[in-house]
Amino acid sequence: MRAGFIGLGLIGGSIAKALKEFKICDYICAYDYYVENNDGRKNPNLIMAKEDGTLDEIHTSLNDFSTLDIIYLCAPVKTNINYLKKLISIVNDDCIITDVGSVKGDIHRAAMELNANNIFVGGHPMAGSEKTGYSNSSSSILENAYYVITSAKDTPAKKIDILTNICRQIGTIPINIDYMQHDRYVAAISHVPHLIAVSLVNMVRDNDTDGIMRMIAAGGFKDITRIGSSSPVMWENICLNNTDAILEFLAKFRDNIDLAYNYVKNHDGASINKIFSTSKEYRDSFDNTSTIKFTTFYEIFVDVKDEKGMIATISMLLAKNNINIKNIGIVNNREFDNGVLKVEFQTQSEMEAAKVLLTDKEFKVY
Repeated sequence: MRAGFIGLGLIGGSIAKALKEFKICDYICAYDYYVENNDGRKNPNLIMAKEDGTLDEIHTSLNDFSTLDIIYLCAPVKTNINYLKKLISIVNDDCIITDVGSVKGDIHRAAMELNANNIFVGGHPMAGSEKTGYSNSSSSILENAYYVITSAKDTPAKKIDILTNICRQIGTIPINIDYMQHDRYVAAISHVPHLIAVSLVNMVRDNDTDGIMRMIAAGGFKDITRIGSSSPVMWENICLNNTDAILEFLAKFRDNIDLAYNYVKNHDGASINKIFSTSKEYRDSFDNTSTIKFTTFYEIFVDVKDEKGMIATISMLLAKNNINIKNIGIVNNREFDNGVLKVEFQTQSEMEAAKVLLTDKEFKVY
C-alpha cells in the first residue's frame, strides 16, 4: 500500500512508524503544510521522519497524493475538514481518507455534504500522552490500544474492512461504531470527566486560601483530578466540536449532583448509601471485564514491544529482586497516558525500586 499523512505529530508519526515497521506500506509520504503557509520554513517533524526512514518522500503539493491508497488526516478537526474538501477532487475512488480525531460528528457531516462517504472512514486511536510531536512518537504507543473506526450508513463495507485489517496489523484493537454513537460515548467517558476534574480542581483552588488543601490532598483527590492537567488548547477544541453530546451528559451529571446535594442536606442516609452502592457495583464491574484493574495502587507505566513473554520477563525480573507486584496488565486506552504496560504496587518503596531497576535495564518507564 501507499500511504500519505497530513500532520505528523505524536499520533500520525506513531501510525506511520507502525505502517513501516510491520511492512504494511512500501511507500509513505507526508504533506509539508509549512510550504502552503508560505512562511519560508520546512516542517522539522517531516525532516526528522525522512531522516529516520519513516517517510519515503515529502510533498509540497496535494496533487502528489493522487496515487495513494490511504491518507491519514492528523491535524485538528476543522483543519482536517478543509483538507478533506481539497482531497476529494484529487484522489481516486479506491482511496481511503481517514482521520484520527477524538470528535467525529463534524468531519462525518462534512463528508456527507461533500458526497465523500464512499471515500472517508473515520478513525480514533485511543492512544497518546501529554507529550506531543513526532519526536515522541513510537509504534509501541499503539500496541493493544483500542482503535475506534466510525462510519456512516453508506460507508462501503470494503473500506471499513481494509481499515480494520490495517488496525489489527499495526497491533491495535479495532472497534467499529456509528460516528454519532462515538461522540456520545466519548462525551460521557472522557469529555465530561475532564470538565468535572477541572471544575473540582478550580473549586479547591478558589477555596484554598491558606494552601492547606493543596498540601494535604490525598491520593483520591489526585486520582480523580489527574486529567485536569491536560492541554487547555486541545480541550477547548474538543468542547467546541462535541458541544451537544457534552451538554447532554453535563446536564445528566448536574442532575446527579443535585440529588446528592439534597440527600446530604436532608440527612437521607438510605439514599446516600444507595448511590454509593450502585456506583461501587458498576465501577467494580470494570475490573472484571478489562485487562487491568483500576484500584488505586502505586503504579508505573512501561513501554514494551508486543512480543511473547514480555510480561513474564518483567514479572520475573521484579520477582528476582524481591519486588512484589500487586497487578500487571496491558493498557488498552492510552489516549491520555504514557506506556503500554501498567504495573501496580502496594507501596511507594516497591514502585520506586521497580522504576530504578527497569530503567537500568533500558526500559522506558513513566
